[in-house]
Amino acid sequence: MNNVLKVNFAKRKKLTSLLGLTFDGSRLEGVVLKRTNGSLQQSQPFAVTLSLDPLTAAPELVGQEIRNQLDAVGVRERFCVVGVPVKWALTAHTELPKMEDADTESLLQMEAERGFPSDPATLRLSNSSSVLPGDKQLVTMAGIASGQLEALERVLVAAKLKPVSFGFGLTALQPPAGSPAGVLALAVGESQVSLQITGGGGVAALRALEGAIENEGGRRVLQPDLVGREARITLGQLPAGLREKVKLVRIFGPRDLAQPLADEMELRFEPAGLKVEVVAAYAPNEFGVTLPPDASLSAAFSLAARWLTGQAPEFEFLPPKPTAWQQLNKKYSSGKLRSVGALAAGVVLLIGGFFAYQQFQLASLRSQWSKMSAEVRELENFQAQIRQYRPWFDDSYRSLSILRQVTMAFPEDGVVTAKLVDIREGGVVSCSGTARDNAALLGMLTRLRGADGIVDLKVDQIRGKAPMQFTFDFHWKNGGGQ
Repeated sequence: MNNVLKVNFAKRKKLTSLLGLTFDGSRLEGVVLKRTNGSLQQSQPFAVTLSLDPLTAAPELVGQEIRNQLDAVGVRERFCVVGVPVKWALTAHTELPKMEDADTESLLQMEAERGFPSDPATLRLSNSSSVLPGDKQLVTMAGIASGQLEALERVLVAAKLKPVSFGFGLTALQPPAGSPAGVLALAVGESQVSLQITGGGGVAALRALEGAIENEGGRRVLQPDLVGREARITLGQLPAGLREKVKLVRIFGPRDLAQPLADEMELRFEPAGLKVEVVAAYAPNEFGVTLPPDASLSAAFSLAARWLTGQAPEFEFLPPKPTAWQQLNKKYSSGKLRSVGALAAGVVLLIGGFFAYQQFQLASLRSQWSKMSAEVRELENFQAQIRQYRPWFDDSYRSLSILRQVTMAFPEDGVVTAKLVDIREGGVVSCSGTARDNAALLGMLTRLRGADGIVDLKVDQIRGKAPMQFTFDFHWKNGGGQ
């Protein structure tokens, strides 16, 4: 069951004209709308009573009857948006915390299995979310039996029509975004009253009130007390955060039935601060375009107008149609052909994956290089300068290190003194001086031979006896720049 969340439908076909249809028992209403230059034009509005039930009679016969009715009023439009009765739907509610979409979908699947009396796999499901205080949401799930919608699709095909959407007429009359405050909407139909409560950006309650309209001697009689009682019960079942936001009751339907219902609702709800109104016409900015002067308030008009103005339905029950390629693939991809095709597709995907990974790596490396190229060029400039000027600088303090070792080898009492210390390139050091006697000279030379960094110590010259003049040289093995 992968359709609990709203279906992410493929891009809509861009239509400029559309037939709006609503089914309510045996009553069929419709109107053709055309959008031109920011305005809507209306033509061929009609309302007829069908002799055959679209759900139980043969689809070909029902489709032919509908086609005859459309031909009678001159309707030639093929694409249609269809409003289905609220009583076809099963509903369930659940409160969810804010979470990732994948987790939300998984949780809604479990809630649908628990909340619906039938297997969710046999339903076409859609949902609407209302924001609650405390970073929560109330999700209203609506499901219609797949068999009912498939039967309706066959009827429309027989009538030479192409449906582009299945939704609820009441939700098109009163969308969740239509009012900043919560709204309790009632639509008087042929044999029942549909109830919807919107708030928090979504539909919080949706139900059909069976028995609200009775047939007495061929005349429809409304039971306003039943509607008022059920409306109060439904409102009381909402979370407090949504219930307190409902400030308006809007009633749609024929004036002779809607006004008595409004009177009953005023007695029940106006003391609680709710305003009640009977909706007789559209607001000038209802759809964001200019409406025709003869626009009549109806669910069929609202469904078609919202579709033509790009307003997605709150509940959508028409699944996406497979593309021509998908249909061709399903028809011909079998047996060996399917295996070969799958293998070829796998090879193509594998090769394409390698190239895609390579391009990704190259793009990633280019991005990294663009970020660090300026620093790299600066470092390269520094390295060039270091190489150029390194011979002129020596951070090892070679001369001081040599003098330190020589000084430490000479005795502190002055029996051996140095007159000249010559430090030449290549770490060659020459030293000359005087010593009181031979023993003092030999002791100094012994200490110097054992010092770190001094190798190849050689005595070049010794003259005299007391005092003695000497000259020696050695190599400094740690010499040179670092």
